[in-house]
Amino acid sequence: MKKARTRSLQWVLVRRLILLQAAMLLIFIALCAAALWIANPRLLVDNEAAVAALKNAVERGPDGRLVVRETDELRTFRESFPHVWYIIRDRTGQSVRDGTIPDIYTRTPGDLLAAVDRVTLESSRDDLPSGAFMENVDSKAGPLQIIASTRSSREATDGLEVSISATVEVAKNPDGSRDWERALPALALIVVMVVLPIAIVMGITTLVTTPAVVRRSFSGLLDTARQAARIDINNRAMQLPLKHVPQEITPLVQAFNQTLTRLAQGYDRHNRFLTDAAHELRTPIAILRTRAELLGKEPQGARLLQDIERLSHLAQQLLDHQMLERPASEREVVDLKELVSRVAADFAPLAIEAGYDLAFEPPPRKLFVEANALQLERALANVVRNAIDHGGGSGTITLVVTGNGGIEVRDEGPGIPSDERDNVFEPFYRLHPQSRGAGLGLNLTRQIVELHGGSVGILDGAWRGTRVRLELPVLAG
Repeated sequence: MKKARTRSLQWVLVRRLILLQAAMLLIFIALCAAALWIANPRLLVDNEAAVAALKNAVERGPDGRLVVRETDELRTFRESFPHVWYIIRDRTGQSVRDGTIPDIYTRTPGDLLAAVDRVTLESSRDDLPSGAFMENVDSKAGPLQIIASTRSSREATDGLEVSISATVEVAKNPDGSRDWERALPALALIVVMVVLPIAIVMGITTLVTTPAVVRRSFSGLLDTARQAARIDINNRAMQLPLKHVPQEITPLVQAFNQTLTRLAQGYDRHNRFLTDAAHELRTPIAILRTRAELLGKEPQGARLLQDIERLSHLAQQLLDHQMLERPASEREVVDLKELVSRVAADFAPLAIEAGYDLAFEPPPRKLFVEANALQLERALANVVRNAIDHGGGSGTITLVVTGNGGIEVRDEGPGIPSDERDNVFEPFYRLHPQSRGAGLGLNLTRQIVELHGGSVGILDGAWRGTRVRLELPVLAG
């Protein structure tokens, strides 16, 4: 079954932000289009506004001549553009003028200007004033041609003015309605030309900036995750900090901390129970051993003593597990040669009684490790006892300290099958169900060695028997 891929929250946010921005842009365009459709506006700027104000102000006097009345609209416009100039002509050639008019506009306009409704007049020469607007209008005085400009007013104005002119013409049907079938492709092209660059810039900006922003926002959460990865059985009382965790993740971290607290309390209760049980067993075991010894050399007495010894060994292993809780501050510099020689001396009588010879091969030089000596002795003792119990009852059990800090326990027994070499280090696992051991010795050895930064394993080779090797980090000499 294919393992499901986890989703990246960072890229989920990036995609959703891009989609959100695109949707917002489309909604904005749609709203603008709807507003323009409903309002159908006509945009005016200052020159066009001047013509509109003059259109409503021009009349004919009693003598039929053109007269510009000072309407409120025109007065207000003059306040904003005091230097406005204009030329108003009718079809007979009669005109009325005001303001400082450039010479280029005083000339008689041609028939082309008479045929158009409105036009913006511009000049590319820097020495000629430009920016006038002309429109043929219907007024109270009849059809008129008005030319006006506010350029002088703009040049005399302090500050900054922005002038925008836009004309939108949509194709129409003969009845005057808009022909959208012809207009929509052009409008779509304009929208694409305007929107596509904006969308590309927004998308690129989102792709570049959002991951950095998300990583920065989640940096506290990443630190918390790294601290959580360092939690193990030896520092289970550790609590994850909440200082830099996002508010939305805080309940999860708090729940995790509460779980750690409950696990630590349960683990401590479990350890206390095992320790108390092991201590309580010592007294009845001692009483049983004393009574069994009173039976003398009878076969039943010998078997009873073996069973009592097994029970005593199990109680000792339970107590040995409690030693794993001792802090690292209790460690000291230990000479491997002296430590292994002490264990060999302690087990020599037991090995000889069981039918073995016990040998010790010291290292070629002094080797030192930083360790809890009592724990390390118990780890090695478990391996030696395991060799005595399962080595076949004959041959030699050899303890070897190699030059690189390895400790090997070799026997000449039946050995351990290759497919069982990892299983024997599991708790309560016994290679032979009917054996006397409880299946805790090698597991305890592995825990102690790993607690000291080392490793333990069973070597593979053509020799007879089993070779268990303990690797420990040696201090530089």
